Formats: sequence, C-alpha cells, structure tokens
Amino acid sequence: MTSKEILTWITGVGIVPVVRASSAEAAIHAVEALHDGGITVAEITMTVPGAVKALEKLADRFGGKVLLGAGTVLDPETARACMLAGAEFLVSPSLRLSVIEIARRYAKPSFPGALTPTEVLTAWEAGADAVKVFPCGNVGGAKYIKALKGPFPQIEMVPTGGVNLETAADFLKAGACALGIGGELVDAKSIKEGKFEVIAERARQYLAVVAKTRAEMGA
Repeated sequence: MTSKEILTWITGVGIVPVVRASSAEAAIHAVEALHDGGITVAEITMTVPGAVKALEKLADRFGGKVLLGAGTVLDPETARACMLAGAEFLVSPSLRLSVIEIARRYAKPSFPGALTPTEVLTAWEAGADAVKVFPCGNVGGAKYIKALKGPFPQIEMVPTGGVNLETAADFLKAGACALGIGGELVDAKSIKEGKFEVIAERARQYLAVVAKTRAEMGA
C-alpha cells in the first residue's frame, strides 16, 4: 500500500487505538478484541515488552485485515525494526525529524507528535502525513484542534490525549481526521482481567460515534 492508501484507511476508520499492555501476548489479545469490535487499525507502542515480536505475530495473523502501526517510536533504528516487522505506519509522542525521514524512505506514513503551531508546521514541512497533536486534552482539547486548523487547514491532525466517548464527536467536528485513543478504549484493567469483550464492545461504541458524527457533518 502507498502512504496515501494507508492514510485513507486510517481516516476511513477514524480511530487509532493506542495499545499499551504488560506483555506482547496481552497486546495481541487486545488487537483481536478491537478487530472483533470492528476497528481495523491498531498502534502497538514500543513500551510493550517484546513489541516488535508482537508486531510480527500480528502481521502474520491479521495481514491485510488490520492496519498495524508502531507507537512511541523515538528513533530511526526502532522505526526501521518496526517497519520490517510489519508496521504500516509510525507514531511518535514527539517531533524527531530522522523518524519522519526514514518513514518516507520506506514509503510509510508517519504521525509525529507536536503541540505548538511551530512544531505542527515543522512536522508537516518535514514530510509528516498527519500530525499527532499530543497531549491534546491538557491544552484545551477539541477547542485547541479547532484553533490549530484555522491557520493550518491543509494539515491532517490526530488528537491524542483527552479523547473519550463524550469528547470524540467534538474532536471530529473541530477538524480531526482521526482520533488517537489509549486507555479510554484499550484499558489496563480489562486487559489484566482478561475481559477482552469489554474492549470489543467499546470499539463498537466509538465506531458508532464516528459514524453518527460524520453523518451529521455530511462527511
């Protein structure tokens, strides 16, 4: 797939679940639950022990069915390992130009983390396909996205932090192309207790919010 096709897939789903877990096995079960709930995108963070191996296993299991991404990618070496393991997109909590550069070399989209207008523009000018606005909830949430989209209507933004079932619609209406959602969707308690059906049900709820909001927006 091309970078454009991958970005189209992600924006079509409208949700990028951020999967953090205490083991690779738990992360795999979480992605299975998301898939059961209808979400065909998942970001495995590099904070998961054995994250690269988890990506490999998931790519074998869900290749073509779930779009796998690597999250918390802080350097180009990790980025390359993730892409070779099957990651189709890269997400970072911060702006690292060398990560954007290697993603472009492999024709994979990158979503670097940025917060200020200067960082957002710098990321986009460096070749980012979309900008992860993080931590968005701490600086005004949906209102902050709306403020950024004023001068930067051409830059795709994925707000992360502060996105939940109550605020998701507001973020979409503010101009977000997709929503980065961590613990509000893939929560540690459900994973620890093995209640993956809870994650699947929550996935369905988020997809319903996206569909309803976009219908109201005429998207």
